Amino acid sequence: MNWKLKPWSELTTDELYELLALRAEVFVVEQTCPFQDLDGQDRRPGVLHLLGYQDDQLAAYARVMAPGIGDETGVAIGRVVTAPHARGAGLGHQLIGEALKACARYWPDHSIWLGAQAHLQGFYGQHGFVAEGEGYLEDDIPHMGMRKVS
Repeated sequence: MNWKLKPWSELTTDELYELLALRAEVFVVEQTCPFQDLDGQDRRPGVLHLLGYQDDQLAAYARVMAPGIGDETGVAIGRVVTAPHARGAGLGHQLIGEALKACARYWPDHSIWLGAQAHLQGFYGQHGFVAEGEGYLEDDIPHMGMRKVS
């Protein structure tokens, strides 16, 4: 795997196209969930884009946001996605590991929050996240807020 971590201003047009195409492929098409993916967060200062390439093809992606952007007090990780062709070999765990490294590097003294699809609580739990608050529906998909305290 070749991992890249970049702010909006450093993404190439090809990288931007690839990450948006992957997010649409999984979140909109595969999960049959039409939603407004372009939410204005991608290009904000303090937002980093984690891209994982396998054989020069984007295979994994996550958005890492500084404290105060996706969560009032902590860092937030969102848009966590692995490409269908790359699943089943532990890439999701590698992706979360890389996202956690980025959080520790840039914001070491903050908790980390993410909105997990409810069926993935166990997956995120393996990385130290615990459920926080009540479950909620986001785009008609059950979610649970989860937090990892550093």
